[in-house]
Amino acid sequence: QEEASKIVQFIGNPNNLAEAESFLYYILKAVPTSFNHLKAMLFRSNYDSEILRLKEHLQTLDLGCKELKTSSLFLKLLEAILKTGNRMNAGTSRGNAQGFNLSALTKLSDVKSTNGKTSLLHFIVEQVVHSEGKRKAIYEKHNDESEKEYVILGLQVLSGLSNELSEAKKAASMHYNSFITMCSTLSSHVNEIRHIITCCGNTKGGFTNEMKGFLELCEDELKVVKEEQTRIMELVKKTNEYYLAGTSKDNMSNPFHLFVIVKDFVDKVGQTCIELKKKVEKKNVGMESVSTTPPLSPSKKVPLRFRSIDLNFLSNKLELESTFSSQSEDDF
Repeated sequence: QEEASKIVQFIGNPNNLAEAESFLYYILKAVPTSFNHLKAMLFRSNYDSEILRLKEHLQTLDLGCKELKTSSLFLKLLEAILKTGNRMNAGTSRGNAQGFNLSALTKLSDVKSTNGKTSLLHFIVEQVVHSEGKRKAIYEKHNDESEKEYVILGLQVLSGLSNELSEAKKAASMHYNSFITMCSTLSSHVNEIRHIITCCGNTKGGFTNEMKGFLELCEDELKVVKEEQTRIMELVKKTNEYYLAGTSKDNMSNPFHLFVIVKDFVDKVGQTCIELKKKVEKKNVGMESVSTTPPLSPSKKVPLRFRSIDLNFLSNKLELESTFSSQSEDDF
C-alpha cells in the first residue's frame, strides 16, 4: 500500500519509471481504488471454498461427537477396559470404579502382564474379540464353535470399529486454534470489504452493487454458521466433560485432543487385530515358529496377571455407568 501511494504521488515523467512501476502508475491514476477492488474480488473468489471448508469441519465435529456416544464397538471396548481395571484393582480404593478418564487409553499398550508376554491392550482386545465372536457364532448358528472360530468371527466384527468412528478420526486431524478463528476471520474480511465499498462512495457502479449484494449474503450466511459453531463447540465441550472427567481446565485447552486420543486408540486396536489374525493364520497352516506378535492369551487355567495400576479410574457415579451396563459379566 505504501509503494502504491508513492507511485501515485510521482510527479515526474512516468516513462522514466521501470516497466512494472509505470504499469502501476497508469492503472492507479485511472482507477485509484484498483488494489482494493482486487482485494475484494480475491476474497469473493475464495469465499465459497472457505465457508464450505468451515461447514465440513462443523459437520465432522458434530458427527464425531455423536459417534463417540453411539459406537457399539467402542462402548464395548470401554466396558471391557472398565471391568478389567476393576479386576486389576480389586481390594483397592480403585477396585469398584464406575467409569474412567479416556486418557487411560493411551496407557493400555504400555501396561505389560507380569510375565511380560502381552500388553493390557492385547488382552482386552482378545477378550472382546472372543466375546463378539461367540455372540456372532450363536446368532448365526455356526456349527463350528471352537475358540479359533470365535476369534475369526470376532475379528470380523471388530474390524468395523474404524468405520464406526470415521468422523471422530477425521476430527483428530483438525487444528483447534485454526478452526476456532475461521468464522471470525471470514467476518473480519467481510467488514474490511464493506469498509472498502463505503470508501468508494455512494456510486452506483456495477462493482459496488455486485459487492454489496454479495456481502449481504455473506453476512446472513456467517450469522447462521456462527450460531452452528457455538452449538457444536458446546457439544464438543460436553463430550470432553463426559469422557475426560476429572481433567483440569488447563489440560482441556485443546478440546480436539479427545479425538486424537480416540484415533490413536482405534489405530492400535486395528494393529492388534492384524497381529491376532496373523497368529491365527499361522496356526491354520501349522506354523509354530516364534513370532514377534504377542501370543493369544493363555486359557483360563493359567490366567494372565497384571499389576495394579492407576488408569484414571473414577469411583463416583458418572453417566458412563449407564453406558457400561449393556453387557453381562459372563461375556468376559
